[in-house]
Amino acid sequence: MSASAPSTTRRGRQQADGPLLLTQRRIWIIFSALIAGMLLSSLDQTIVSTAMPTIVGELGGVAHQAWITTGYLLASTIVMPIYGKFGDVIGRRNLFLVAIALFTLASLGCALSTGFWQFVVFRALQGLGGGGLMILSQAIIADIVPASQRGKYLGPLGAIFGLSAVGGPLLGGFFVDHMTWNWAFWINIPVGIAAFAVAWFALTLPSKKATKRIDVLGVALLSATTACLVFFTEFGGNRQHGWGAPETWAWGAGFLVAAASFVLVESRAQDPIIPLSFFRNRTFVIATAIGFVLGLGMFAAIGFVPTFLQMASGTSAAVSGLLMLPMMVGLIGTSILSGTLITKTGRYRAFPIIGTIVVGIAMLGMTSLAASTPIWLICVYLFVFGAGLGLIMQVVVLVAQNAVPPEQVGTATSTNNYFREVGASLGVAVFGALFTSRLTDALTDVFRGAGGSATDAASASSSIDPTSLSKLPQAVQDGIVNAYADSLSPVFWYLLPFIAAAFVLALFIPQMRLADVAGMVARGEAVGGDEADALERARRDGSAPAAASADAPRADAPEPVGSPTRSVSTTGPVSTTRHDE
Repeated sequence: MSASAPSTTRRGRQQADGPLLLTQRRIWIIFSALIAGMLLSSLDQTIVSTAMPTIVGELGGVAHQAWITTGYLLASTIVMPIYGKFGDVIGRRNLFLVAIALFTLASLGCALSTGFWQFVVFRALQGLGGGGLMILSQAIIADIVPASQRGKYLGPLGAIFGLSAVGGPLLGGFFVDHMTWNWAFWINIPVGIAAFAVAWFALTLPSKKATKRIDVLGVALLSATTACLVFFTEFGGNRQHGWGAPETWAWGAGFLVAAASFVLVESRAQDPIIPLSFFRNRTFVIATAIGFVLGLGMFAAIGFVPTFLQMASGTSAAVSGLLMLPMMVGLIGTSILSGTLITKTGRYRAFPIIGTIVVGIAMLGMTSLAASTPIWLICVYLFVFGAGLGLIMQVVVLVAQNAVPPEQVGTATSTNNYFREVGASLGVAVFGALFTSRLTDALTDVFRGAGGSATDAASASSSIDPTSLSKLPQAVQDGIVNAYADSLSPVFWYLLPFIAAAFVLALFIPQMRLADVAGMVARGEAVGGDEADALERARRDGSAPAAASADAPRADAPEPVGSPTRSVSTTGPVSTTRHDE
């Protein structure tokens, strides 16, 4: 920790009644604010899935429907490293409140949208807030809970994602069937206000003051790199442009130039947005690579399965959301189980290995999806898929956090999530474009076969939704159902190699000891554990022991980064700055 750390943190952590005390009660209060923020963000990633066919049908954007998901993921991906780094530098509370406010206001814009691209723009603005909620929730947990105990908290956070995977489609389906799709976004307004209120009163964290120059150029180049990469894949997979189009390769060239410039700038930056030293850390690199590869397949599958259930299986939007329930049960169950077991045993290595095998089995089963596939079998596939994800998602975040110094935990969290979201953006763009291209061709053939002209067929195929489907002749309905099934199920074959790559990477994750000191305690910003409980009791009794000061050196604090020797007590904590041996 730098020499200036005590002076910069002292101002932020001092309160009227003394240093910040991370008692168990305070931890649970802060955790409640994080749950509210995580629920708001993750719910909106899935609530659109069942409403998407209706939204694109009404706003006229079937051929570009992948942008609804890609726009959100692209925006959230770009801002993740910014939230992570700025949280390390200036504190996370105000950033968390800004993210909630931005997300809620963008939801209002989505609900009021009257055009497809207007809707996409507000979805991207939602992503700017949602990316912060995701990152800051995980980083704040690392601030207040030691890695050795963090699994039981990260498990429920992962379970929130599973809950949203079902709650989102259910709500989206209910609104489409009984109200209007706009309510999928109106619902965010009261939830966002409630989350802001909870965070305002419960999220009592110290603020800081930046002591180094902000890496503005690095932020700009990282944003440009991400945007160019996603546009390159989107244009390449889009039939309007294709891989041979000059504009596609212009984006590819822009990606290479931006990426090379970013690496050059980061190697010279005083305080880089993504420290290149992370990529010399074997544990961090493997955990991040697993997230990247898994992201390619995970979001592509989650994003388009409800659409398949509606159109290919003939179920309503509400029923297709309900059919995601097995996935939620599987994900919540294994997220909480793996977190609890890691907390009890201190061992995490086996979970990503088992998880990738389970996800691969589910993905293999999904390659056989057809219009005639029984609903119960689809539910089995989804349960297995969710169970596999629950064994991986939060575990790799924990591993990445544990592999870096405590003062970089926010940056490490955001970098790990950044590469997972880059994978997700690529997966949705590439596989979504593949699905859409096949589907558009198939639907055009269906309508032309029914006697329509090429122009009429193209127009009809771009505005089809579940409601209009039921009004068509039976022969045309059957053709459309088969078109959806034939267009989506082959996509899962392309996802299997990425799951296999994640499995191979998981085999090489080192087993390290999990740190026993929370990030804020390790950085000298708070008092935790038994000492915090003792100070809290002393405050209530009207006395405060002089020895229990947050500014005083702690006997159990980890050694500074770069310390030549490192002793490990059998009862004391282990520094999170320890890398692979």
